[in-house]
Amino acid sequence: MKFMKLGSKPDAFQSDGADVRYVISDLATDVIVHVSEVKFYLHKFPLLSKSSKLQRLVIKATEEGTDEVHIDGFPGGATAFEICAKFCYGMVVTLSPHNVVAARCAAEFLEMTEDVDKGNLIFKIDVFINSSILRSWKDSIIVLQSTKALLPWSEELKVIGRCIDAIASKTSVDPANVTWSYSHSRKGMSCTEIVESTGRTSIAPKDWWVEDLCELDVDLYKRVMVAVKSKGRMSPELIGEALKAYAVRWLPDSYDALVAEDYMRRNQCLVETIIWLLPSDKTSGCSCRFLLKLLKVAILVGAGQHVKEELMRRISFQLHKASVKDLLLPAASPSDGAHDVKLVHNLVQRFVARTAMSHNGGFVEKSDDKMIELNFEQESTLALGELVDGYLSEVASDPDLSLSTFVELATAVPEAARPVHDSLYSAVDAYLKEHPNISKADKKKICGLIDVKKLSTDASMHATQNDRLPLRLVVQVLFFQQLRAGSSNALALPDGGGHTCAKPIMKDQSDICERRIPRHPNSLNKQATSLSAREVEHRKSEHRGGGRNSFKDQLGGFLLQSRSRRIFDKIWSSKGQQGENGKGSETSGSSQSPPLSAKPADVKPSPLPPLRNRRYSVS
Repeated sequence: MKFMKLGSKPDAFQSDGADVRYVISDLATDVIVHVSEVKFYLHKFPLLSKSSKLQRLVIKATEEGTDEVHIDGFPGGATAFEICAKFCYGMVVTLSPHNVVAARCAAEFLEMTEDVDKGNLIFKIDVFINSSILRSWKDSIIVLQSTKALLPWSEELKVIGRCIDAIASKTSVDPANVTWSYSHSRKGMSCTEIVESTGRTSIAPKDWWVEDLCELDVDLYKRVMVAVKSKGRMSPELIGEALKAYAVRWLPDSYDALVAEDYMRRNQCLVETIIWLLPSDKTSGCSCRFLLKLLKVAILVGAGQHVKEELMRRISFQLHKASVKDLLLPAASPSDGAHDVKLVHNLVQRFVARTAMSHNGGFVEKSDDKMIELNFEQESTLALGELVDGYLSEVASDPDLSLSTFVELATAVPEAARPVHDSLYSAVDAYLKEHPNISKADKKKICGLIDVKKLSTDASMHATQNDRLPLRLVVQVLFFQQLRAGSSNALALPDGGGHTCAKPIMKDQSDICERRIPRHPNSLNKQATSLSAREVEHRKSEHRGGGRNSFKDQLGGFLLQSRSRRIFDKIWSSKGQQGENGKGSETSGSSQSPPLSAKPADVKPSPLPPLRNRRYSVS
């Protein structure tokens, strides 16, 4: 920190209480100057020899027959006036970055110019500021911070502008040429390190200036960052890092402190300023997590709609990089539930629309670049699907979440984003668990989101034992489980025919399964006879030339759990009765499974335990 000493005489100012200051001298004082709440008992001659303002005030007081001068609105108050008075007496005065602006504004108020006396206070302070203060990184920031209490004088004297230019110029210096001290928090360290210039051989990091600027008030910080960005030498990533550090420094972590009445306006101004300073490049500079945190704060402090709109536009460019926790934005109204699902839906729609526009737009001519672009779009789309399904699983436990809102968000994701429906199934199951009293139609609507063909084996097994699902969906899952098992079994058969599998271990596994799962006496026969004659003939023709097992034998190998087989026996029996009675049932027909027909005369349903008494174990 730089200092400047003026004058040579010892300090002779004394205090008499908190509101009286006087000069120890053999001569009696002949003027009383009132500044703020303090009285200064001084002598006219040293004051009038340096200040034009005091000359006029003293002459006016003499004409009015008084020796008291009242000065209102003095910049810097009594402390700054005392510095000027000591200078007039030739006493020792020490100027530093903390008081130099106040002294400069006070000297300007008192008109202590070169016209009154050569080498006056204004000239000396300007030399100190230009030669020392503005050349020091730390001192420039201290001086700039002190100017806020001295407005509008500090603005009119261009002290603020000169400090901002000096700071912005230093931030643009090559880190290899940084020779001054600065504060820098190393990653992984909780404390801030003061890096001194002497004896330092390592190159300063690119963000060496970020920590020190965080000490500025929001208005001054905004002006400094505008100057830094105008230099055009700072990358968007570095600008974003600086804004993130400032937000961490000043935005409170707790909800109560954030929305406290005394600080609500301050926090609102802070978040609006940070958003206004975001890099112009919307695809870089700030992470999606940081933008979502700003959006959360903007919602809580009641920021303007234009602020939230700007954040949503930026987030939509990189929504696929977010996490589920980042998307848990608070709802604006308690009636909307705990989380603002509609806002997330809006973000997803924007992302999907932008991706579609980018995909339909013109790519570069080179095939390699086009492939890279397509791969990126595909990866981002898949990431979006995982993100939305995870978010749905998280918010499904909200009892105030409406079915329409859930379905709208689930369907906002393109079909290509969900090659597997396991996460979506988990979200639907969580919603059904939290909302057990929804109507049959609503349950059918939400379960219609699931494509059973895209469920993994584990998810399918879970679904077959899930009593929250409609029976119709369970039947579809069981049917495609059989198809999947049939395809796997067909691939395991050797091409040359024969009645044995190429892998002996399959027989052992089948035996184990046979011993563990008791076989219903007539279940396999009933499943076989429930198929239409055309299906049976088609399957027989496929196995006729290869010497493979008959369809009935293969079907016997597709062993399901006892509960699954009982459902099939019941369903196929019911379908036979429908053929006779012409009535529909809950399990008849499916938009995602091919229709099966059975000959009514061949169906002889055996007595089975009612489906409502099923017992499930969720794996």
